[in-house]
Amino acid sequence: MQEQPRLGDCLRSLRRKHGWTLQDVSTLTGVAVSTLSKVENDQMSLSYDKLLQVCEGLGIHVTELLSGSGKGPSPRTRRSVTQPANTLRQLTRNYDYYYLATDLVRKRMVPIRAFARARSLEQFGPLTRHAGEEFLMVLKGEIELHTDQYAPVRLKQGESVYIDSTMGHAYLSVGEGDAEMLCICSGEEPEMEQTLLSLNVIEPAADNLD
Repeated sequence: MQEQPRLGDCLRSLRRKHGWTLQDVSTLTGVAVSTLSKVENDQMSLSYDKLLQVCEGLGIHVTELLSGSGKGPSPRTRRSVTQPANTLRQLTRNYDYYYLATDLVRKRMVPIRAFARARSLEQFGPLTRHAGEEFLMVLKGEIELHTDQYAPVRLKQGESVYIDSTMGHAYLSVGEGDAEMLCICSGEEPEMEQTLLSLNVIEPAADNLD
């Protein structure tokens, strides 16, 4: 069985490909050198909003960082079957993330299987916000969604929600065990709007959204 890729290896590979030092990456992204070093040495994880901050600073799409590649978009006949080798796990304070299909770069969507760990806003901390939009479906358990614009709402297994990710939000587990979720986040894709306008239809990014 192939091992799952690690964020630290992906970041180091991309940095070396471009000839960047840790200080270069820190200057470009605003993330401390000590933090970047800990990520590369698997001593620290990054939340999704922090990943976006790094990618925005480096001028790359988030899927390029997760794949450790600087390659351009692949033909639209591409597909990605979820396997350990293209699933990147990131354990953070509030979520246990599994980034899926990391072998595809410049996806229009970033599919994530996640487990909500926090059970109160006090435990969660500041609400999360980042660019794009996201769709979330509860696979197991029950979650409570908090935002800075709406009253809290509870979602049970099979129920879902679509939100603007720039709105502060937090997913909390309800009851015993960590609720399991499938989250599809939109990415900052320069070609996306032009492609949609020219086709006037929404075209799937890949064959599967595991």
